[in-house]
Amino acid sequence: MKLLGNIIWLIFGGINIALEYFVAGLILMLTIVGIPFGLQSFKLGILALWPFGTKVEWMQSQPGCLSTFMNILWFFVGGIWIWLTHIFYGFILCITIIGIPFGKMHFRLAKLALSPFGRAVI
Repeated sequence: MKLLGNIIWLIFGGINIALEYFVAGLILMLTIVGIPFGLQSFKLGILALWPFGTKVEWMQSQPGCLSTFMNILWFFVGGIWIWLTHIFYGFILCITIIGIPFGKMHFRLAKLALSPFGRAVI
């Protein structure tokens, strides 16, 4: 069922979201300061390609103040735009009964798009 869900996900917005993450990652990697943000964007892009069956949890150790600072900076640099894209796709997909699970996945990824640092993909 996960395989079918992921294939349908790719067709209905998954590829667009992943491309948005990858383009943001490439732009962020142009500067030395942006490299950690670019790497995190690539991780989120991979998660956006195949989200069903994966789990995202807080890291075992406390993230610390650097992670908090990077989440705040991420929010203003690109997180808000990716969050808006997830919210848009979530509302569009929740119009139909079949699209509700996919819309819910977009809403889950929207929450992750606002503060990705300090979390691990399992």
